[in-house]
Amino acid sequence: MAETVTWICWGIVIATWIVGALAGMRGSHGRHQPLGDGTGWRLVSVIVLIVVIRLAGHDLRRVTDHSPWIELPGLVILVASTIFATWARIRLGRMWSAMPNTLQAHHELRTDGPYAVTRHPIYTGLLGMILGTVLLNGLGVTLALPVVGAAIVATRIPIEERLMSSAFPDEYARYRRRVPRLLPGLQLLRRPH
Repeated sequence: MAETVTWICWGIVIATWIVGALAGMRGSHGRHQPLGDGTGWRLVSVIVLIVVIRLAGHDLRRVTDHSPWIELPGLVILVASTIFATWARIRLGRMWSAMPNTLQAHHELRTDGPYAVTRHPIYTGLLGMILGTVLLNGLGVTLALPVVGAAIVATRIPIEERLMSSAFPDEYARYRRRVPRLLPGLQLLRRPH
């Protein structure tokens, strides 16, 4: 069951992205911004990390555990995160770009729906899906996925935030103060100034 649910959830997200990308290709031309400092070393780091994890993968099989107390939370997190990531991707519509340094023509800053919960709801959803996948599939070899996912997100978020700050300076500054970057509810932990 775990493998089937995992394939269904990831299949939904992939299908949503393909349909969205095809719909967005019609008549949208994006503006590119320079990637900025540090992008190259981050990408190289991700590649090195993937290679190291791949080489260590056989040792991780020993920690596979299909206990219900691990798999049930994984199922809930995977399904909820799939819904959240799909909602965010649909809400972003034609403004989505595969490149974090690209704005689509007539780009608008989204601050409602899932974008009122977190500034990067697609990444929040995808990271949640990775965590759910790891738990639902009993840890093991999938333990490498959160590290790789976090490394990729860590390379993309600063680029996107610089782009949004440049394109929507005042509006994005207010949005950043109001909405957390990735994890909903973290602003409740901050003390008011």
